[in-house]
Amino acid sequence: MRKRELRRLAPVSKASAARRLASAAAYGGRGLSVVGAALYGVLVAEALAARKMIGRATKPVYDATGFYGRGRPGPPIQIALLGDSAAIGYGVDRVEHTPGAYWASGMATAADRRVHLRSFPVVGAQSSDLRIQVDQVLEGPCDVAMILIGPNDVTHMVRPAASVRHLAEAVRRLRQAGVEVVVGTCPDLGTIRPILPPLRQVARHWSRRLAAAQAIVALDEGARTVSLGDILGPEFEAAPAELFGPDKFHPSPEGYHACADVLLPTTLAAVGLVEPDELLPAAQRGEGVRPTAAAAVEAADRAGTELDPLDLTSNRRAIRGRWVELRHRRHPHTPEAETPSPIDVA
Repeated sequence: MRKRELRRLAPVSKASAARRLASAAAYGGRGLSVVGAALYGVLVAEALAARKMIGRATKPVYDATGFYGRGRPGPPIQIALLGDSAAIGYGVDRVEHTPGAYWASGMATAADRRVHLRSFPVVGAQSSDLRIQVDQVLEGPCDVAMILIGPNDVTHMVRPAASVRHLAEAVRRLRQAGVEVVVGTCPDLGTIRPILPPLRQVARHWSRRLAAAQAIVALDEGARTVSLGDILGPEFEAAPAELFGPDKFHPSPEGYHACADVLLPTTLAAVGLVEPDELLPAAQRGEGVRPTAAAAVEAADRAGTELDPLDLTSNRRAIRGRWVELRHRRHPHTPEAETPSPIDVA
């Protein structure tokens, strides 16, 4: 078979693998081939060594919960953040440098509204921990929830099918409660320096495969997804001291800010706060309708890619889970973050 034909078949193969993994989650299967299991075992061993290099979590964490957009009109947009240490902003020295603070401040500025963020991430959280976090979200009002989860599932030997099953359940419960959901899929662990070559390539393969499966199950449940992919990869190569924190595993404040830039436009779209020219896919930006599995693989390979389910208005349920809109939205730099206020100040 010629190289051109192999290249043409590769995306189909990746999409099929991602769809099988997602299907395994739905039906309780393992979702691991013999080769996949072998690679996974090697990755786990390397992850253990990487965690020793990183060291134990000793830095304080900051709760970004509070009101943002002081002086802007109300009532506030209610948002919630769920996930792991990257979602909580582990490694920073100020609450203003957490991804939640960047995200909420960006929402307040872009929407010209006050914003109330409730932040529930936990250091070390895995997808199975989302159940408790969703319970907490549903205790109060919420317009849109952001979920950032996955790396700890990879490095703690959690079966991918189990990971995406927990994610699907979390999205389903939130959507049934009327909450819009945005999922930032698993980042490319191949950018993590403590994971050395050649196993860095294994980490890249496995995390991208998980990201694609996460996108499929989240879309099936009515969420929007954004690929974090190698968002920090090129920047890390150019300026590792700026984009990653001292442990070389978690982002620096600049890295968290870059992630917020990518996540904000999709969040605004989820609550209907987009410019008229952003309502329809733009062909000149490579946007359009794609089969779900193929789009999920494409998104995993390109950071910042947004996928939207096509049944958001409940008039296309017949094709739910089969087709999505793929977007490459503009990602303007979000402003510096505010200090959250414990009370709503007009």
